[in-house]
Amino acid sequence: MFLRQLTLTQYKNIDSRTFELNPKINCFVGDNGVGKSTVLDAIYHLALGKSYFNPIALQNIQFGEDFFVLEGRFEKEKREEKIICSLKKGQRKIVKRNGKVYEKLADHIGLIPTVIISPSDQDLISEGSSTRRKFIDGVIGQTDKVFLQQLIEYSKILSQRNALLKYFAINQTFDPDTLEIYNEQLVERSGPIFEKRQRFMEAFIPIFKSRYQEISGQKEQVSLEYESQLKEATHQELLKSSLGKDRMIQYTSIGIHKDDVLFLKDDQPIKKFGSQGQQKTFLIALKLAQFDFLKSQTGGAPILLLDDAFDKLDQKRVSQIIALVDQNDFGQIFITDTHEERTLSALENVNASYEIFKL
Repeated sequence: MFLRQLTLTQYKNIDSRTFELNPKINCFVGDNGVGKSTVLDAIYHLALGKSYFNPIALQNIQFGEDFFVLEGRFEKEKREEKIICSLKKGQRKIVKRNGKVYEKLADHIGLIPTVIISPSDQDLISEGSSTRRKFIDGVIGQTDKVFLQQLIEYSKILSQRNALLKYFAINQTFDPDTLEIYNEQLVERSGPIFEKRQRFMEAFIPIFKSRYQEISGQKEQVSLEYESQLKEATHQELLKSSLGKDRMIQYTSIGIHKDDVLFLKDDQPIKKFGSQGQQKTFLIALKLAQFDFLKSQTGGAPILLLDDAFDKLDQKRVSQIIALVDQNDFGQIFITDTHEERTLSALENVNASYEIFKL
C-alpha cells in the first residue's frame, strides 16, 4: 500500500495543494508554520478518519472557511483505493472509499495501516494513563475490528453507568438491579479487551526492546510494563468491592479504562530518570515497534510518517534511523524537517528513491 497522490483543500493552513508522491521516500522541508505537519496529518486523517494533532474536527477547517476536503489516491496490490474525507460546518464528517460512504468509521480502520512519529508523542511520557491506553488500543484496533467494536461498546456502557450513578446521587435513590445490568455488560466486554491487551504486550515488548537497542547502540536497558486492576481480581469482584466508592464519587472508579503502561529505563520511570535524548529514542523505538507489529499482522508495510522526528537527536542517530527505514522491510515514508541540509545529509547513503518538496 502506498499513496500516489494527495490533495488538500482548505485543511488547516493549506488552502489548496496537490502532491504527486514517490512510492518510497517523500521529504517536506521548510520553515515552521508553512504546512509540513499539515501534509502528514492529512495522510493520517485519510488513514484513520481523524486528525493526529487535533481531534476537534471543526478546528481542522481552514480559518474563515466552511469546509475541508482531503483526497488520497492509494495503490494496493496494483489496485487503486480512492479515499476522500470531508467535513462541512453543521454536518457530520464523511469518509468515502471508492465513492461509497462508510456507515461506520470503524469499518475503515485498518485499511491503510499507518504509523506517525511526532514531537507530540512526548505526551505518551508526560501525560496520564489515558494517552498510553489510546496508543496500545490504536495499534491493536488497526488489526482487530472485534477488539475495536468491544472497546467502543465498553466506553458507551461506561458512560451510561456513570450517568446512572450521578442520577442516583442527584435523586437520592438507588436501584441495584439496574446497576447490575450495566455491570454485566461491562464485564462481558472487559475480559476480552484485557486479554487482548495482555497478549499484545507480550508480543510487543520484545519488538520494542530490539528497536531501542538498534537506535541507542544497546547502551540502556528499557522495558514496558502493562498495569491493570484485572490482574488482581475479576472485574465483577472489583465492581462489587468499589460500589460504595463509586456511589460517593458518582463515576466508575475501576476497570480496564484505568489500565496503564509503564515506560521504564533501568527499571525506573523514564519520565523521571531519562534524558531528553533517551526519551526521544524511547518514543521512536516505540513507534518503530508499532510499525513492526502492524506489518507482522497485516503482511504489508504500513505508511510511516516522520514529523520533525529528528528534533533533539544528533546527526548520528538521525542517520541511524534513516538507515533503518531504508531497509527493504519498510514501505512508503514521509519526512518533515526544518533543516533541508540535515535531511539531505541523512539521505546521502540511501538506496531508495526519494522526492523533496520545499514548502
